[in-house]
Amino acid sequence: MYWLNILLIIFGTGLTVAILIQSRSAGMSGAFGGGAEGFHIRRGSEKTIFRLTIVLAGLFLITAAAHLFVQ
Repeated sequence: MYWLNILLIIFGTGLTVAILIQSRSAGMSGAFGGGAEGFHIRRGSEKTIFRLTIVLAGLFLITAAAHLFVQ
């Protein structure tokens, strides 16, 4: 069970970093949904970080569920 705690910390930290790295529209208008951007296609490193975020979220959820059943 100790290793599940370590995995949760690693996946949680990685997920937090991946979310914070993703570039969004800067400024207060983007924070409140007033961004003037339309449809956006992810390319290159942005696409890689997006997919990494999805994978880390899935791993975090699976590890958290496993932690519930192991206790």
